[in-house]
Amino acid sequence: MRQLVSTLVGMITVLGPSLALAEGAGGSYRGIALIYYMFIAAVLIYGMYDTFGKKVTYVAAPLIAIGMYFLLPNA
Repeated sequence: MRQLVSTLVGMITVLGPSLALAEGAGGSYRGIALIYYMFIAAVLIYGMYDTFGKKVTYVAAPLIAIGMYFLLPNA
């Protein structure tokens, strides 16, 4: 139980600043898309690290992050 609570607190701490980027009512879907793409990028970067190691991850992580940014819908 303690581990579950620690994991939830850690996730809220890490994701809190990104939730502030979500737009209010009447806005576009850019805020929620940013959150979704952040999760997708994290999974892709971890997959690169797990499959190819740390050196490849240093090259691939920025490319994945830039690619995810360009996939965001227009504001």
